[in-house]
Amino acid sequence: MCYRLSLVGCCLTVAAPADAQITRIVIDSTASPAFGGASFGRAGQYETISGTAFGELDPADRRNAIITDIALAPRNPRGRVEYAATFHIVRPRDPAKVSGLLWHDVPNRSGRIILGIPERTLGDIGLSSGWQGDRSGTTAPGPGVEYATVPRARGADGSAIIGRVFARIMNAAGPDSRPLLVYANPHPYPPRTLDTRDAVLTTRTAETVDGRTIGMDTVRADDWAWARCSPDRPFPGTPDSTQICLRSGFDQALLYQAEFTAQDPWVLGIGFAAFRDVATFFRTRAEDDAGTPNPLAGTVRWMITRGVSQSGNFIRAFLQLGFNERLDGQALYDGAWPIIAGRRISLNTRFATPDGILALHEAGSEGPQWWEFWPDTARDLPPSGILDRCTRSGTCPRIVEHFGSAEVWGLKLSPAWVGAVGDTDIPLPATVRRYYLPSTGHGGGSGAFTTDRIAPQPCPSVGSGLPVLAPNPLPHTETVAALRMHLRAWVMRNTPPPASRWPQLADGTLARATKEALGYPTLPGLPPDAPTGLINPLIDYDWGPGFDRVDGSGVTSNVPPPIRRVYPMFAPTVDADGNERGGVPIVMLAAPLGTYLGWNLSAAGFRQGQRCSFAAGFIPFATTRAERLAAGDSRPSLEERYGDHAGYVRAVRTAAQEAVRSGFLLDVDAQRLVIAAQAGTVLRP
Repeated sequence: MCYRLSLVGCCLTVAAPADAQITRIVIDSTASPAFGGASFGRAGQYETISGTAFGELDPADRRNAIITDIALAPRNPRGRVEYAATFHIVRPRDPAKVSGLLWHDVPNRSGRIILGIPERTLGDIGLSSGWQGDRSGTTAPGPGVEYATVPRARGADGSAIIGRVFARIMNAAGPDSRPLLVYANPHPYPPRTLDTRDAVLTTRTAETVDGRTIGMDTVRADDWAWARCSPDRPFPGTPDSTQICLRSGFDQALLYQAEFTAQDPWVLGIGFAAFRDVATFFRTRAEDDAGTPNPLAGTVRWMITRGVSQSGNFIRAFLQLGFNERLDGQALYDGAWPIIAGRRISLNTRFATPDGILALHEAGSEGPQWWEFWPDTARDLPPSGILDRCTRSGTCPRIVEHFGSAEVWGLKLSPAWVGAVGDTDIPLPATVRRYYLPSTGHGGGSGAFTTDRIAPQPCPSVGSGLPVLAPNPLPHTETVAALRMHLRAWVMRNTPPPASRWPQLADGTLARATKEALGYPTLPGLPPDAPTGLINPLIDYDWGPGFDRVDGSGVTSNVPPPIRRVYPMFAPTVDADGNERGGVPIVMLAAPLGTYLGWNLSAAGFRQGQRCSFAAGFIPFATTRAERLAAGDSRPSLEERYGDHAGYVRAVRTAAQEAVRSGFLLDVDAQRLVIAAQAGTVLRP
């Protein structure tokens, strides 16, 4: 029997085995050799393979039934729910030179991940595959994009499913219309009608990080439109469900919030299953149901999944919802590396917006943010942990996680360490290593050994504006290189990584996030009370009775959600310079050129004087004692610290030796950093 795959139009002929739900793969392109014919260490030349995997899910299987609305998705004649996911493989051309390790990278907002040069040099395999199915902005299908094709949910009688959603517009000015964005992508759900009477548009003059609203007003339904407009096409403009046009234009001093009804939600939680099944196929199958060979058959001995930021949040949710258990009951990944990701992605809800970054009224910090089984009495939730399901099934991977200061201040990290109350340090399971990169921004900075002034860059998230301070240059690059080798050795050779290092209450390196408790000095160019009141707090929202507050799954009927309670947040304590204590050694922090902050302030606009999204800032030291005294700066100058250029280079060399000794810097990178410091401009005549 042959039938058409309704989502992608591909004919299937043979049923999939119960332990692997990919039924067919299609190879779209192959480049051999790839990378311009370059050779990489002992592995030699590489090749790349791109294509699409087609699969089906049994909604009754307990490992799939957790997907929100999968029971309301259309089914094929076998009673299965169909999906598709793109993939991109990077592998050595010579199978004999394959290391046996496959890195399965989670794309961030569908950006294809290409295996890096260090991994290629070792003969590793790279796999990037799609999971995000909302098809909005960068997640829409296109060349070089990894995405999933998932169905929309419908009522049992075939009727449309509707629900309320919301979006916000900030720092907009003038007569032009504005799109509704989630972070930097268009909102995935347009209004079901362009009649503004079915929506509510409100403005506010001020808003605190904990949700207190000042000066809220409602825009009359006939004073705005779902339309595209400009000075040449004034209000009411041209009808457009993705844009809002105002009769009086936008005011930069106001925040605009639109609440409206959408319909036909994507079953986005299928993205977890698609990621699981694609990995299962390439690890275990010889061929698909039609006889198309698996290009990686027989070459994969170990698998590690990793993702950065949004993608790391995906991994944490993937593990919590039990998707590391294959359908044959075996563990899928041997290792997992959620990078700069302190929460779980909000993907498995009706009308989910997975591009969210934990702005006010955005989901993603519900339930346990910690790995260990632990009480959550503050939020009236049962004891739980991210690894509960894989612990019960015996399918937990070995995990390395690392973060920086921006995740603490902008992305609600501290509950993962001390819970919602913050009264004790939550222990780590033996299979988890945690490393904190103190005083660093989201993903790290340039790492340049220079005191040259760097102009502020726009804060993350469209509409956030410019920050007050220059960007934080503290790097992650060298530390990540060392962690990569440690995780690789842990998975492949059972060699344990260094002990976890992160700020804790017990040793005084973690405290309430106020200037006094953390020990911040008064820093030049900032308000005297900074950073009190800047941290993004943990908020317990009431999403409605259909929402599972432990799993972060289900139906959200209260949108935007009322606030149940706001919880205290914690951050690393600092030294006399304002640089963080605790965590792993970083060369530039041990030989500092200024104060490296995990937060920054908005220079203008609606958020002026508040934290500018999750941007990180830098306040350089004065060069001489006279300069710092004239500025009223308590921090010793560069000359007072190092004397001259040679003294600074000595400090860098000493810091590099210590980082190597403790296992957080490779020898080759230590040598490179010292050479870079010698060539830098610090205290040069």
